[in-house]
This record gives sequence, C-alpha cells and structure tokens, in this order.
Amino acid sequence: MSGSTLLVNDAISRLELDRQLDQLFREEGGRVRAALISRLHDFEMAEDVLQEAFISAIEHWSGEGIPKNPAGWLLVTAQRKAIDRLRRTQVLIQKQAELQLLEALRENTAPFLEEEVFPDDRLKLIFTCCHPALNQDAQVALTLQTLGGLSTAEIAHAFLVSETTMAQRLVRAKRKIRDAGIPYSVPAAHQLTERLSGVLLVLYLIFNAGYISSQGESLLRNELCAEAIRLGRALVLLLQQAVPPTDQAEALGLLALMLIHDARKDARIGPEGELITLEKQNRSLWDQRQTQEGIAILDQAMLARKPGPYQIQAAISALHSQATSAEETDWLQISLLYSTLTKHQSSPVIWLNWVVAVAMASTPARGLELLAEMENVTMRHYYLFHAARADLLRRDQQYQAARESYQQAMALTQNTVEQAFLKRRLAELPIT
Repeated sequence: MSGSTLLVNDAISRLELDRQLDQLFREEGGRVRAALISRLHDFEMAEDVLQEAFISAIEHWSGEGIPKNPAGWLLVTAQRKAIDRLRRTQVLIQKQAELQLLEALRENTAPFLEEEVFPDDRLKLIFTCCHPALNQDAQVALTLQTLGGLSTAEIAHAFLVSETTMAQRLVRAKRKIRDAGIPYSVPAAHQLTERLSGVLLVLYLIFNAGYISSQGESLLRNELCAEAIRLGRALVLLLQQAVPPTDQAEALGLLALMLIHDARKDARIGPEGELITLEKQNRSLWDQRQTQEGIAILDQAMLARKPGPYQIQAAISALHSQATSAEETDWLQISLLYSTLTKHQSSPVIWLNWVVAVAMASTPARGLELLAEMENVTMRHYYLFHAARADLLRRDQQYQAARESYQQAMALTQNTVEQAFLKRRLAELPIT
C-alpha cells in the first residue's frame, strides 16, 4: 500500500490490529471491493466475502502479523471464500456461467507476492454503476456505497431521504445490474459521453462525502477526497484519448474544483480538531502548488468554451483562493457566478451559497430576505439552512433570533465537529 503506515510481519495487539484494519478498509476497501465485483459480477456476494475476509484477517494477522501486501491478501482470501460458496450452492454450479466464473476465480487465487499489485477496477466499476439503465440517483447512491464505502445512512443524508428509502433504492439498483447483465467495463468511446454526467456527479459526491463528513467525530475523510481526485485524474486521461476537447471540459472543471478545495484541508481544522470557517482560515496553510495546478486545469477547461456547473464552481473556488484575505474576496463576482450556477443546477447547497454571497456583497438583511423566500419543508430539516440564517442574523445583530437558529442547526447535524462549531458560535453571541 503506497504511503501506508501499517505494521507488517509482527504479532500485534487486538486493539492495534482493529485500528490498522480500519485504516486498511478506508484506504483500500474500495479498490478490493471493486475488484471483487468485477470478477464475481455480484454486488452482494462481493460485499459478503469481503467482510468474511476481514474476519479471517483478524484471526490470522493477530498472531502472524500483517502481510506485506494486505490488500492482495484480502482479495485472494475473499475470492477463495467466493469459490467455497459457489461449490456449496449446487444450483449455481450447474449453470455454465457460474462454472466459467469458478474456473476464472481459480486462476486468480494464487497468493500475491510481497510487492505484487492487482489491476485497479474502480473506474470500470463507476461506469458500470452509471449505466443508463439506472436512474441517476441510483447510479450515484450505488457508487457511493460500493466504491466510496459510505454507509446507507451517510448516503441517505446526502440525498436528504430516509435511511429505509435509500436502502430500498440500493437493493433495486443491484438487482437491475444483475438481471440486465450490465457489463463490468469502461464503455466504448461513442458511449462515454452518455454516461459522463453520472460519473462526474459520483466523483463530486464522493469528494463532498470526504470533505464534509456527515456523521461522526471527524469533519474530513481524507481518503475519500484522495480517491475522488485520483479517479478524476484517471477519467481525464481516459477522455483525452477518446473524446474531443469540448466533451472533456466538465471533467477538467471537476478535477480543478476538487484540487482547489482539497488544497485548503490543513487550514479547515484547528489544533483541537475544531472547524475553522473559510474567512478565519490561515491562508498560508493552503497548498499553493495544488491550488495553482487546479487553476491551470480550470484555464485548460475554459479553452473549450463550453461552460458547465463544475467549471463555474471551480471558478468560484479560484476567486476565494486568489484573495489574500477574506476582506479582499470579490463577493460581487462570486454572487454573479452562483447566479449563473443556479441556471445549471438547482440544489439547496447552491441556493444557500448564492444567498450568502449576495449578503456578503450587499447586506445581511438582504440575505435574510432571500432565505425567507426559499424556506420550505425540506429546508426546515436541512441544518445548513439554519446555520446560514443564524450567521446572517448574527451579522445583522439580531442576537436572540440568531441563538434560536444556531440551536436548530445543532439539533439537525450529526457531525460532532460541526456541532462543536455551532455551540462555539452560540456561546460567542452577546447576551441580550
């Protein structure tokens, strides 16, 4: 594992083993899962045997130590467990397709050498999940689960639906891939563009899931951000070889957006793990090399003269990154870009960001007027709506109303870092 800090070939405590297995699952789980799905053509079996492989790892590695190639060990072990399942299920092994699968798996279960790597099937899996036979919500949800490793609850949070509803969507999507015989492959060049919007949305949401963790004690899940960027680079290379520049523009825009945002990660969290807002961040901690790479990629995308939502968002991020301080931010230009963005996409996050940008370019009172106009049942259950209103009320010196909005936001977020931030903002309000 590149960049891994796993201890190898030494007996370790169960506590340390659990910690390192958790790290391995976060860093390599998506890659192993993608390889299993590609070879088994069965989402549920792949997930089951991967879990069994992790259980076997606990049994073997606690005494033997972690192997030099832990991801390869998990893949081989999971494949062997899949073979055992197929052997035990007489109905399956009587089918020619499963017999062929069994033979293929036998050929791929030799132990991995210490430095051996296995092919990366993640980009292939994304295109499988983004097949046009599935609706876009199903495409995104399925990829977030199988590739990003997100829980059903986390995906439901991203879609603003109940966990039960999301679980049903995921089951239906997996069955449709199985029953329709959708191939596990990167499509031909003429088919790339019809699946591209779904693929880009998947990468965008995987990155967001890492950049703004919806649950738990960590605001950032760096492995998801790194995975989305890695896949974004792979996608751009693929498109550059297969489609004209106009069809590459949005992929370049998304890659630029992710790089510019990711460049700020070291400044978003304080020494005690607390959330630091953009205006309070120490901009010297931003990765300037990565920021400049993102801006250069954005410039390349804009040469195609085919603007889209990811390019617009990247341009907004670039304006923030080019301002030497929060006070020098060009909020008027940012508000105009958000206004343009709403014509491409209509989502609660984009509308809230537009309102905040308008308020920063004019007055908090104007922002509060716009928030009042967009309030509805969905927004009342969205913590960022209440957090945005609380901040504008604070800036407008309506402290009691701000206090109530901060309390509503705190009740709606499950991320403890964000809860702590809102609690700190609440405590900072003057007593009226």
